[in-house]
Amino acid sequence: MFLEIRGGNPTFLCCCFRIELITRLRFLQSESIMALVSEFLSQLTLSYGGEAEPRYPTVVPVRDFDPAKDAARLDTAIKTKGVDEQTIIDILTRRSYEQRRDIAFEYERISRKDLPTALKGALSGSLEAVMLGLMKSTSQYDASELKASIKGLGTDEETLIELVCSRNNEELMEIKKVYKEMFKKELEKDIAGDTSGNFAKLLLALVQTKRDEPSNVVDYQKIDEDARLLYEAGVQRKGTDVAAWIAVMSQRSVPHLQKVFERYKSYSPYDMKESIRKEVKGDLEKSFLTLVECFENRQLYFANRLHEAMKSKGAKEKVVTRIMVSRCEIDLMKIRTEFKREHKKSLYQTIAEHTKGDYQKALLSLCGGDD
Repeated sequence: MFLEIRGGNPTFLCCCFRIELITRLRFLQSESIMALVSEFLSQLTLSYGGEAEPRYPTVVPVRDFDPAKDAARLDTAIKTKGVDEQTIIDILTRRSYEQRRDIAFEYERISRKDLPTALKGALSGSLEAVMLGLMKSTSQYDASELKASIKGLGTDEETLIELVCSRNNEELMEIKKVYKEMFKKELEKDIAGDTSGNFAKLLLALVQTKRDEPSNVVDYQKIDEDARLLYEAGVQRKGTDVAAWIAVMSQRSVPHLQKVFERYKSYSPYDMKESIRKEVKGDLEKSFLTLVECFENRQLYFANRLHEAMKSKGAKEKVVTRIMVSRCEIDLMKIRTEFKREHKKSLYQTIAEHTKGDYQKALLSLCGGDD
């Protein structure tokens, strides 16, 4: 039995409901009735939204768009002796993916050349990586980065963890589809062939996209059960029941998990992240921590990744490029906000301090301004 409350302030409505019910029953002394009321109230549930995640892009479609004009400017910039990198940056970092695709179509019509191939011939290094990344859709770019992380000798576990653990259900489903179109292989099979043990099991569970969609009802009993399960599968016992952790973290909705981690603190002397550090190590530890950080605040996770990458000696340009390119049309504006709040310096200023040249100009343009 449960009551679902929609609209208004759920907490306020809940309190009003409790007061009214208790007032009406204040003269009823029957223990059986009061027991029934107690059970009824204990199962009271509140609605919360299951709406699509809002977007906070820094790169948006430009007004008065003229793909033929942009294509002609790019053709001139690429053919110019020494290459006019500034024009290439100005155009490609300030157009949406759909607009860049239209430009590429016009470019090929004008010059009889494929634009990505022309850019590859004209540019080099980190600037080339940014521009070629922008010529792909977000899901194509993610799929390409995943392929690069698992092909050849050795696996780039850091990239694999970031891409699989930080993407939501919708993004992962699109990445899987595009991965198969681009590489004629299943992403699951490639991950399974390149990883092992519990690390592989966790990644595969996430890629299978069996996560619940956010519900319009908060199930407090399920929240309590999952919190207790995570505690009993880890801190409370000797050895960790990793399979139980994987099941909860790969299948429950994000709003549900946020409440589970809060409830978890009432069972465990450690919060979820501290528990992970105590229970597992290596790539599995990094994966679980990434998941929890993204469940709690995905944009803060990316902000911290950018901060770590840029403060390291000789900035980890691959990490910086990947986040700036992959998130610029999704949530980079919010990442900027979290960056400033957490690190007391704007993302724009940090990029300016830790990068240089045309690569710096491209990143600052993608950043979309200072805070």
